[in-house]
Amino acid sequence: MKTIKILIILLNLFVGGFMIYGGIGKFTKPIPKPNAVIEQVQKGEEIAPNAEVLVIKNYIFGMKQTNYFWQFLGFAELFAGVLLLSQFFARIGAIIALPLTLNIFLFHLFLEFEELGELGLTFGLFAANVALIAFTYRIWKPLLIDKQALKLVSVTDK
Repeated sequence: MKTIKILIILLNLFVGGFMIYGGIGKFTKPIPKPNAVIEQVQKGEEIAPNAEVLVIKNYIFGMKQTNYFWQFLGFAELFAGVLLLSQFFARIGAIIALPLTLNIFLFHLFLEFEELGELGLTFGLFAANVALIAFTYRIWKPLLIDKQALKLVSVTDK
C-alpha cells in the first residue's frame, strides 16, 4: 500500500511538472502577427523545411492567432499542474489534465509520428494521467454511477 502511495505521488509530480512546463511555454514567446507568415513568404524566407513541419507550424500558428485559445491552453496546463503538484487537489488536477494529455499524445501521434522518443514520452504522460485516475476510481465511482438514480429509473419504468 505504501508503494502505491509513493507511486501516486511520483506520477503526480511527473504529470504536474510537465503540465507546468508546457503551460509556462505558452506565455514565454510573443504571439506572432497575423500577417507574419505572409511577410516571411514575401521576403523569401523558409517557413518550414518540409510539408510535415509546415502542417505543425500552421496548426500552432492558428491556435495562437485566435488570441485566446493558446493562452487558455497554457492557463489550463498551469492550473492542472499546480493542482497535481499540490497533492491535496491532485485528483481533480488529474481529471482536468486528462483531455490535455490526450490532446498532446494525439498531436504527436498524428503530426509527429516519426519522432518515436516524443511519441513515447507523450504516451507515458497520458498513461500516467490515466493511471492517476484509475488509482482513485473508488473515489470517483459514486459520481459516475449513482445507485439512487438507477433505482428511480427502474421504479418509473414499471
